[in-house]
Order: sequence, then structure tokens, then C-alpha cells
Amino acid sequence: MLKWALIFAVIALVAGALGFGGVAGAAAGIAKILFFLFLAIFVVFLVLGIVAGRKITGG
Repeated sequence: MLKWALIFAVIALVAGALGFGGVAGAAAGIAKILFFLFLAIFVVFLVLGIVAGRKITGG
């Protein structure tokens, strides 16, 4: 998912440099949504990993 966010960010930069404002804005919006979705899922899995690790080690 982070890979797709980076791809859309690059598309937004290239489209913006070439003067395609609408395409650049849409691609930047998609990249932002994908990045924050990735970040939320990462935090959820990080918390689950910490909780599971504590249960396995007994701490």
C-alpha cells in the first residue's frame, strides 16, 4: 500500500510539473488517503504485535 502511495505521489509531481493541475490534485489526494490508511494499519498491527508478544513471553 505504501508502494502505491509513493507511485501516486510521483504521478502527482510529474503531472504538476507538466501543468495538469486536476490530475495532479487527484493523484495527490489518492496518495494522501493511501498513506494515512497505511499508517493506520501499521499502528494497529504494531499494537497487536506488542500485545501478542507480551502474552507469549508472559510479561
